[in-house]
Amino acid sequence: MILEMLNPMHYNLTGMVPEAMPAATMPILLLTCFLLLVWSYEDTSLIPGPGYCMGIGPLLSHGRFLWMGIGSACNYYNKMYGEFMRVWICGEETLIISKSSSMFHIMKHSHYISRFGSKLGLQCIGMHENGVIFNNNPALWKAIRPFFTKALSGPGLVRMVAVCVNSTVIHLDKLEDVTNELGYVNVLNLMRRIMLDTSNVLFLGIPLDENAIVVKIQSYFDAWQALLLKPDIFFKISWLYKKYEKSVVNLILLSSALIFTVWFFVFCFFSTLCIFQGRGDLTGENVNQCILEMLIAAPDTLSVTVYFMLLLIAKHPKVEEAVMKEIQTVIGERDIKIGDVQKLKVVESFIYESMRYQPVVDLVMRKALQDDVIDGYPVKRGTNIILNIGRMHRLEFFPKPNEFTLENFAKNVPHRYFQPFGFGPRGCAGKYIAMVMMKVILVTVLRRFHVQTLTGCCLERIQKKNDLSLHPDETRDFLEMIFIPRNTEKCQEQ
Repeated sequence: MILEMLNPMHYNLTGMVPEAMPAATMPILLLTCFLLLVWSYEDTSLIPGPGYCMGIGPLLSHGRFLWMGIGSACNYYNKMYGEFMRVWICGEETLIISKSSSMFHIMKHSHYISRFGSKLGLQCIGMHENGVIFNNNPALWKAIRPFFTKALSGPGLVRMVAVCVNSTVIHLDKLEDVTNELGYVNVLNLMRRIMLDTSNVLFLGIPLDENAIVVKIQSYFDAWQALLLKPDIFFKISWLYKKYEKSVVNLILLSSALIFTVWFFVFCFFSTLCIFQGRGDLTGENVNQCILEMLIAAPDTLSVTVYFMLLLIAKHPKVEEAVMKEIQTVIGERDIKIGDVQKLKVVESFIYESMRYQPVVDLVMRKALQDDVIDGYPVKRGTNIILNIGRMHRLEFFPKPNEFTLENFAKNVPHRYFQPFGFGPRGCAGKYIAMVMMKVILVTVLRRFHVQTLTGCCLERIQKKNDLSLHPDETRDFLEMIFIPRNTEKCQEQ
C-alpha cells in the first residue's frame, strides 16, 4: 500500500491541476515571465550600471539624484560602477563619465552641444530654449552665444581689469558692511557684491541695490538647482514648487526693470541684443534671460570659488608666501594692470590647483544629438551625459591628486586632463574673463589683507552641498573669516 501511494502513476495529475488553479493560469504565468524577461533584456546594456529590474532601477537612480544632489550622486555611482557607467534620470538613459579620454571626445564634438534637464523645470526658471547657460535648443544657442563671447573677450576683457580693481577696492574700503560685531567678515557676501558690481559696470552700468539683488540671485540659484531634475508630477502640485516659482519671478521682474532702466544708457551688449530682437531673431523673453544670466553667472560660481581659495591660502602659509613674493616682484605697490596678468605664474598655479582640489562647478551636463561610439561603448542619440570633471581631476595625471599642492602644476598639464571650464563648442564662454577676475581680486585683496579662518575651521571641515554645483552650507556657523591689514604689528606677529 505504501509503495503504491509513493508511485506517481497512482495519481491522475491532469485531473489534479484544475483543482489547484484554472487551466489558463499556467500559460498566463509563463507568458508574463517571458514578457518580463524580454522587458528586462531589452533594457540591459553593455555599459556597467544598476539593473533595470522591471522599472525599479530607473526609479531608484532618479530618486538618488533628487535625494543626494547631482554631484554627490555622480560620485557615488562612479565609485560603485566605474568611470563610464549608466543610470536613468527622468526615465531617460544617462551616462556618468569621469574618464579623460571620453570627456575629451564629448567636449570637442559638435553633436554634444545640447544640455538636458526637466522641460517644466527649465521653463519655470526661464532657461528652456532661452539664454545661453542651459539653453537646450542648439540652433538658438548658436545664435546667442556669439553675443556673450564678444562681450566677455577683447576690449571687454581689457576694460574689466580696471573695473574689477576699482570695485574690489571700493568694497574693501567699506568692509564693515559685511563684518559682524565680532569682527568676522562674511567673505561670500563680500565676493558676491564685488562680482555683481563688476558685472553691472561692464554690462549694464546702472545703479543697483547690491544687497537685495545678491539675495534674489541666491534664491534664483536655489530654485534652478532644486527644479532641474524634478519629475513632471512635481509641477502638478502647485504648493511644492510655488516657493521656487516666486524666487524666479522676483529676479525676472527685477531683470525686466533693469532692462527698462538701461534704455537710458549706451551699452553694446544690450543694444546688440535689442537689434536682433527688433529683427525678430530673438524674443523679449530671451533678451531678458540673457541680461539676467550676465548678472548671475559670476556671483553664482566665482564668488564661491574665490572664497574656497582664501580658505586654502589661509591654511597654507608657504603658498601665501610664494604668492605674495610674486605679487611684490611683478606689481609692487601699484594696482594690477592687464599686462601683469600673464606674468603671475604662481598665482595662476594657485588658482588652477584650488579649482582642481576643490571645484565649485565639478560636472557638465550634455545630450547626444546623434548615435556615436565612445571608448568602445555605443551611445544612442538622445542619451543624457554627465561629465564628472571633479572626480577625473583626482584620478588621472596629477602626481598628488588628493593633496593641495602647487607641485601638481609644476609642469605643464595637458588640457585633456584639466578642464575646469570645459572646452570645445560649448566650453564656458566666460573662462578667460573669469581667470582674469580671479587674479585681479586675489591680488587686490591679498596685498591689503592677511586672511585667517576661525578656530578649527578649514576647507575640508566645512559642510558642503554638492548638487548642480558645490557650495558651502550657509546655514552653518564659522564660515566667516578674519581680515588682518598687512604691515601692522598684528599681521607681522602672524
